[in-house]
Amino acid sequence: QVKLVESGGGSVRAGGSLTLSCVVSGWPYSSMATGWFCQAPGKERELVAAISCSFGDTQYTDSVKGRFIISRDNNENTWYLQINSLKPEETAIYYCTSHLDTSGRVVTTKSDEYDYWGQGTRVTVSS
Repeated sequence: QVKLVESGGGSVRAGGSLTLSCVVSGWPYSSMATGWFCQAPGKERELVAAISCSFGDTQYTDSVKGRFIISRDNNENTWYLQINSLKPEETAIYYCTSHLDTSGRVVTTKSDEYDYWGQGTRVTVSS
């Protein structure tokens, strides 16, 4: 059984930074394409960033380019989302997600293509 557990959320002022972590267990971590999504109150869940499992190819939603960094540590079965210069409108629950990818090169941007989700970690940005 695949299990994803996020951590690192919290409350920060606008312009602040956080590092979100997601630890995965129950599946070969190196074969999992991964992503981070966020869901603000009253809004749909949307992509923040995604990364392939073997080659480190990444994709970001336009609004976070240059401020957020997605990465993974295959030795620790963990992937990360470094979030910088946070804005109040980025207050949301952030979810990590994954699916099996044997090619190693897939970067998945659609939520319905992911199979496994964490419980989410809350980020609150005050002005």
